[in-house]
Amino acid sequence: MFVDEIDIFVKGGDGGAGCVSFRREKYVPRGGPDGGDGGDGGSVWLEADAALTTLLDFHYKRHYHAERGTHGEGSNRHGATGQDLVLRVPIGTVATDRDTGTLIGDLALPGQRVLAIAGSRGGRGNARFASSTNRAPRRADLGRPGPERWLHLELKLLADVGVVGFPNAGKSTLVSRLSAARPKIADYPFTTLEPTLGIVRVDDERSFVIADLPGLIPGAAAGAATRWTTTPRLTESSARTRPSSRRARSSSSPTSQTCPRRRRGGSGSSGTAPRRSCRAS
Repeated sequence: MFVDEIDIFVKGGDGGAGCVSFRREKYVPRGGPDGGDGGDGGSVWLEADAALTTLLDFHYKRHYHAERGTHGEGSNRHGATGQDLVLRVPIGTVATDRDTGTLIGDLALPGQRVLAIAGSRGGRGNARFASSTNRAPRRADLGRPGPERWLHLELKLLADVGVVGFPNAGKSTLVSRLSAARPKIADYPFTTLEPTLGIVRVDDERSFVIADLPGLIPGAAAGAATRWTTTPRLTESSARTRPSSRRARSSSSPTSQTCPRRRRGGSGSSGTAPRRSCRAS
């Protein structure tokens, strides 16, 4: 299955809450506040991976959440920062905000990273609020919730050579012989419904990408002869003429016959009439 665009949901990690704590130690009177800060939430990154060719993995899982930061503790121990989540996408993927259409990044190089969404900051512990006038603060900040949004990923089909032609011209066979790709090959037209990529090795240092494209027919740009072919809409004129054609077809059928209804009641009867079968004349 070839998936060239898809929408995914990403959410940054929540920040950890700050801690309210006071130092309690022998021989240390009035130890003072020692609550640590909460950890920052993790971020979500998009990374271009040369080993991937489609967005198929995102078709089965579309919600991604980064790890949240841990809470602060006593003795001025700060919470750990949440681990970043890295989503690997094929080279040539363009990421945009689904709601606003803002461009987030175009991943055109192997290993290139784009920040999809950042994590939230952790809350401050009560040690941060100590002052000369407030020696024992009993307040701390809660961690902020992580931001979230929908991303639209679109994969630009990257190939150095594209094989185009009429159906059943041998395009898939040529690609299977030149590269290690295994496109579907059969003795009927429109076997290739989606582009297939293959890598052709010229020598130890040179290679190029070849693409097997579906057969060219009139209306191919609109999705004809592919799985994305749209069903024609039922027009108002055809909707009015269709029932009349059905009635004309049923009335002209030689085997059609109207069945008599069962009579209820009547003099000298028990209330029901004997059943009669309807047979075609």
